[in-house]
Amino acid sequence: MAQEPQYTDGYQLDDQIGYVLRLITQRHTAIFQECAQGILPGGLTPTQFSALLRIHSVGTCSQNRLGRMAAMDVATIKGVVDRLKRKGLIELAPDPEDRRRTKITLSETGEALIPLLKQTGTQITAETLKSLSDAEAEQLMILLKKML
Repeated sequence: MAQEPQYTDGYQLDDQIGYVLRLITQRHTAIFQECAQGILPGGLTPTQFSALLRIHSVGTCSQNRLGRMAAMDVATIKGVVDRLKRKGLIELAPDPEDRRRTKITLSETGEALIPLLKQTGTQITAETLKSLSDAEAEQLMILLKKML
């Protein structure tokens, strides 16, 4: 087995928050893919997953508001909305108060998918946090949210 490099100046990559968060994100993404791959033919990405749950939580909303709620920039949310529309999971309609704005709602298919998304999300979280006790997992979430 290869020896980990030792740095004489005390800097250890393994102790850097960005490095550790990247490793955790990679692990979580692999868990997401494994758990969520069978939800739909053609799959569902984490951003699509988040967008569907945000629309469900607030009801009809604009693309701009959805992007803010799901922490996505304008270009990303546009692509997510386009793909969700092609998959038949959302419906788009002009805003009657402002024709320049598009309103987004879940389609019947999208709405019917929500219980499975919530169940899968719970499973993904449990698998991601399985090495922690309940108290540790709760504390981790508190600390991570504090960093936002």
